[in-house]
Amino acid sequence: MIENLPNWINWLFLLTAMFTIGMFHVSNGKPVKLTFLIILWGLGQSILALTGYYQKTDIVPPRFLWVLIPVVCFIIFGMFKKQRTLMIESRQMNISTFLHVVRIPVEIVLFYLFVHKMVPGLMTFEGRNFEILAGISAPIVGVLTLKSLISRKMLIIWNVISLFLVLFIMVNGILSSDLPIQMFGFEQPNRAINYFPFILLPATIVPIVIYTHLIDIIKLWNVNDSKNEQNQCSR
Repeated sequence: MIENLPNWINWLFLLTAMFTIGMFHVSNGKPVKLTFLIILWGLGQSILALTGYYQKTDIVPPRFLWVLIPVVCFIIFGMFKKQRTLMIESRQMNISTFLHVVRIPVEIVLFYLFVHKMVPGLMTFEGRNFEILAGISAPIVGVLTLKSLISRKMLIIWNVISLFLVLFIMVNGILSSDLPIQMFGFEQPNRAINYFPFILLPATIVPIVIYTHLIDIIKLWNVNDSKNEQNQCSR
């Protein structure tokens, strides 16, 4: 763990990670096996981070690839037709939209990590990170969805913009880390993600947020296509 970092920051982030997994579990029809796999993956990454495995950044190939590659593979696998269909059928969008509230505590944690010189300023809402906007708007969009006061088109637009925001800061976070491909933040690199519990940001929170957006966009798009087909058939 990071030395001299207030415990409340660690606990806030841990609770945020647990909330993210919990919301993902509930919004997807409570898939026990998938949730267990995510928890097991998070525990494994946490143990590696606690042992200092990811803090050795001068090794080639970078050890952080053991976080990135499996996560990318998980998202790609989840987009296969069979898995995607299962997720879409069980998805409760009135709950999944609220999941993105987690971006608010994440932004608070990132700001204090910047203050403690563990991430560059570009990763905060004072820099290039506009994720706070998605987090603040999530409960509003969620309530509008519950009351059916927002159109599917607007939901698609909100999800696409929010997905872009998380992808944008994810790329910036990777490119400001202590990796051979580092391009930003040389004066204050992104080192926090090499420590527990912040390893859970790239290992669980960000992948869940990205995948949630992707599935919601696909589900909304499919509903629109189905309506268009029905309208054509009725003519």
